[in-house]
Amino acid sequence: MIAASLSPAVRQYLLVTANYWAFTLTDGALRMLVVLHFYSLGYSGLSIAMLFVFYEVFGVVTNLVGGWLGARIGLNKTMNIGLFLQVIALSMLLLPAAYLIVPWVMAAQALSGIAKDLNKMSAKSSIKMLVSSKAQGTLFKWVALLTGSKNALKGLGFFIGGLLLTLVGFQLAILCMVIMLLLVWTLSLIKLKQDLGKSSTRPKFREILSKSRAINILSAARLLLFGARDVWFVIALPLYLASQLGWDHWSVGSFLAIWVIGYGGVQSIAPLLLGKNSIPDAKTITLWALLLCAIPALIAIALTVNWQPELALLGGLMLFGAVFAINSSVHSYLIVSYAKSDGVSMDVGFYYMANALGRLLGTVLSGWLYQSAGLTTCLWVSSTMLILAVLISKRLN
Repeated sequence: MIAASLSPAVRQYLLVTANYWAFTLTDGALRMLVVLHFYSLGYSGLSIAMLFVFYEVFGVVTNLVGGWLGARIGLNKTMNIGLFLQVIALSMLLLPAAYLIVPWVMAAQALSGIAKDLNKMSAKSSIKMLVSSKAQGTLFKWVALLTGSKNALKGLGFFIGGLLLTLVGFQLAILCMVIMLLLVWTLSLIKLKQDLGKSSTRPKFREILSKSRAINILSAARLLLFGARDVWFVIALPLYLASQLGWDHWSVGSFLAIWVIGYGGVQSIAPLLLGKNSIPDAKTITLWALLLCAIPALIAIALTVNWQPELALLGGLMLFGAVFAINSSVHSYLIVSYAKSDGVSMDVGFYYMANALGRLLGTVLSGWLYQSAGLTTCLWVSSTMLILAVLISKRLN
């Protein structure tokens, strides 16, 4: 068999990747299902954003604590715990519509946030353990492939979410995802290496905040980078497409799916786009963040003067996605590269805590700013956050 001929490291990488893929499909589909389902029920942009607040809040806590936990008990266990928690979170949404009140949905999203970041932190950290420290080019390629394929599948999840909502309705769509994820969880329990990522020492809890200057700077830049994306993409954009441009659920879900799939595809080939033998450094993330700054501002100007608003928005979004993908891929490589090998999950968890904090900030601002001031304001705030990310990134030089 082909699998038997592969090295143990490659087999573990494929298992981790498949696990991450399955989780990501359900996570993307769930996000689109919740946004579109509750919008159809008459919820405002801010109300929908609030459904995801606990998802992001608990993601912040989970990355911080989960990195420490992964170093103590092993990344295989934290990954499998994440999968099982997602099964529970999805199952909570199987209740009849009358029982899906806001506090209950927020609780389910909180559990899903914990699950997602346990799974993500475990997957990203495990790559450090599977690649030699001397093979930085290989590390960049593996990180880019994992990150890019994950986002492509998240986009496919958006598509599946919109499709299932249209074809079978909210609850049956959730049930299908529960069954699929239970099967993946069972396989992961059986096949994943038992001591993957476990630290040679038992790190103390107080060590979760003890980080190098480079990791702290990179984490701050990551916070602003993802806040700048989500402040207009997560809530404001789909609601603008539905309410201002008149798109139906299927169209919104399909377009956002295509965008995220393309974004993930660019992430996957980032090593090729930057040069076959290129190893990213601090100058790389500063340059690409600088290129990204102008795009939201140009879209905002086009919308303000009413110059081909639909074309400007969609075209600008495509360009933003491609440049953002390079930024994200380089960031993801650098944190794995900077992290220490023994207890890698602690550094990676801290970094993705900042990532989750940026998403939380972006999500709340997206709903609030869109409801109070519109999409154009969201875009200006995005551009401002990116300028700050550039200034912070320069401190790595």
